[in-house]
Amino acid sequence: MQLGIRVHDGEKLPLEQLLPILRSRGFVCGHIALSKSISEVSTAVSALTPGFAMYLKKLFAKNELDVAVLGCYLNLATPDEAALRANQEKYMANIRVASLMGCGVVGTETGAPNKEYKYEPACHTEEALNTFITNLRPVVEYAEKMGVIVAIEPVWKHIVCNPKRARRVLDEIGSPNLQIIFDPVNLLCYNNYSERNEIFAEAMELLGKDIAVVHIKDFIVKDNDLVSVAAGHGEMDYTEIMKFIKKEKPFIHVSLENTVPENAEEARMLIQSIWEQA
Repeated sequence: MQLGIRVHDGEKLPLEQLLPILRSRGFVCGHIALSKSISEVSTAVSALTPGFAMYLKKLFAKNELDVAVLGCYLNLATPDEAALRANQEKYMANIRVASLMGCGVVGTETGAPNKEYKYEPACHTEEALNTFITNLRPVVEYAEKMGVIVAIEPVWKHIVCNPKRARRVLDEIGSPNLQIIFDPVNLLCYNNYSERNEIFAEAMELLGKDIAVVHIKDFIVKDNDLVSVAAGHGEMDYTEIMKFIKKEKPFIHVSLENTVPENAEEARMLIQSIWEQA
């Protein structure tokens, strides 16, 4: 596997200074959300020119880093029509950038049926799922034209909250340009985390052939909720996930999440060691 990190989990430095640091910690790929990782210049849609994309491509290549994920985590189920169109436009701008940068995927979570992008029981309804599929479809069609993969990330608090709903989205849209970011911890909540091994097994069975990227983090239980932490600092056992990666997904991009500069390299070495023993 090719281990990487979310760029915005590194030091708060300009990208030209930060990328060499991430590479020095042993990472070989990055997950970059432009608005979270770049503050020194504009990342508005109008700024995402071919020149910007090629500058980023050269900068990552100089530091021997793949761009595993170009993150564009916006709400495709908002009831605000103007916001929806703006969000779709931003996805398409990121897809254009990804096509010029040679990114692995443009990554997205799956939204909520409200303007605030927050969990409510309606997230898990049939209506919300249909809305998401309808609004995702033109984004995927654009990705097909640009030769880019869009990858959705199932999250319990969002519309695509479990492996079955994710499988349904893939099947209904029916495009090879739509794949999956598998983040095991994001499939969990306080009421189901004790069944996590069964949930992970179901995800690997139902979604395995379409998993393009894996996210790795850990969790602790606090105040009747799950709190995400760096790998090795919580309750996760990664053994079966690493076996799956080793057998089924050679050279896949695997990105660490919820690290801080002080524990990022430690987390990388832990996951690498589990993979080697799998």
